[in-house]
Amino acid sequence: MPVLTRLIPSPLVVDIRPGAIDDLACVLADERISHSGRLAVAVSGGSGAKLRERVAPQLPGATWYEVGGGTLDDAVRLAADIKAGHYDAVVGLGGGKIIDCAKFAAARVGLPLVAVPTNLAHDGLCSPVATLDNDAGRGSYGVPNPIAVVIDLDIIREAPVRYVRAGIGDAVSNVSAIADWELAHRVKGEKIDGLAAAMARQAGEAVLRHPGGIADNEFLQVLAEALVLSGIAMSVSGDSRPSSGACHEINHAFDLLFPKRAAAHGEQCGLGAAFAMYLRGAHEESAYMAEVLRRHGLPVLPEEIGFTPEEFVRVVEFAPETRPGRYTILEHLDLKTHQIKDIYADYVKAIGS
Repeated sequence: MPVLTRLIPSPLVVDIRPGAIDDLACVLADERISHSGRLAVAVSGGSGAKLRERVAPQLPGATWYEVGGGTLDDAVRLAADIKAGHYDAVVGLGGGKIIDCAKFAAARVGLPLVAVPTNLAHDGLCSPVATLDNDAGRGSYGVPNPIAVVIDLDIIREAPVRYVRAGIGDAVSNVSAIADWELAHRVKGEKIDGLAAAMARQAGEAVLRHPGGIADNEFLQVLAEALVLSGIAMSVSGDSRPSSGACHEINHAFDLLFPKRAAAHGEQCGLGAAFAMYLRGAHEESAYMAEVLRRHGLPVLPEEIGFTPEEFVRVVEFAPETRPGRYTILEHLDLKTHQIKDIYADYVKAIGS
């Protein structure tokens, strides 16, 4: 009797530990990644450029490309530059914007990508999505998963604390996103991919329940693994459903309504998740999530990232428009302005100041 399974799109290599970048050349030497050593390395002018001196001697056959920002134009320009060479793979070395540009460029020219993030700001480091700024604001573009992910926890420790904390908010928001997916299943009959849901939920719960903080290597290991698993869960399901619900709709609404004032992606997602949990009546879970986010120095109220309660009400009201066709607690309740105001006031009382 044949054994029937499915192939899971995932990296060939996931190396998460202190000092991992010192063995980057060994990872890249895998013939499934690069048989000739000819690599296109995309770096930023900041954290990635600082690592170039350290990494370059390991990669004598590499060509280095400095990427100016995280726009669609930057990614298209990078793809054009890479296409002119004859490379085996693309390496994205830097923060989230560089990784996303490198993912898009690699997909455009048909090369595998190796992600070497320098912070843990969000789960995009291993996801099948590149988020890039465009003329309409910001867009998400489907791309293949990275063929390898190398996360050096020593380098992560050197990243700005805010960006590492933001990754906590993005990981924890999985718990709310899965609750939205289950709601869509009950009400709309939307199919749930059980494996993707299990991976994303456990990734979020691992970070939510961990007693440590970003000063601990053990916690950073769990956080990095959770963000990688979240990305793989999205590949398994074929969309962002495992990690994106009302929490991300609220995040997108912040970005679209207030593009010049929006906070970090993970900060907004964590806040959105705590509020979404309250909306669905999971008040104890919402309070616990808010407590954990606060312990890590993350916002749980809009005022903590520079927005008034009135602006937050506007964000929540607009949020369903950011993802047409996605069913979450926001679409389910279909709240009017005065209802959002009342529930927000109750939320503030429930989680305390």
